[in-house]
Amino acid sequence: MSRFDGLTAGVARILMYSTRVCPYCIRAEQLLAKKGIAPDQIEKIRVDEHPEQRAEMLRITGRRSVPQIFIGDRHVGGFDDLAALDADGELEPLLRG
Repeated sequence: MSRFDGLTAGVARILMYSTRVCPYCIRAEQLLAKKGIAPDQIEKIRVDEHPEQRAEMLRITGRRSVPQIFIGDRHVGGFDDLAALDADGELEPLLRG
């Protein structure tokens, strides 16, 4: 079973690789909050505190920047990618799983 499997309270699992000081991570959380996602519904992996997780993030996504966001088993990308999904009307259905 992968860490992206399953639903929590009718919402697809959300995983975000982030750092303590990351304006785009904050913006991603704010956008998700507007969609009704509580902060405790986002599984955060702090790559600044766990360097081995940064290596894992790079291996999985091919990207070095944060945030890197997964919804369900889909790699969404960073904040700009998340905002683009929202603008296209694709974010809410994805969040519902």
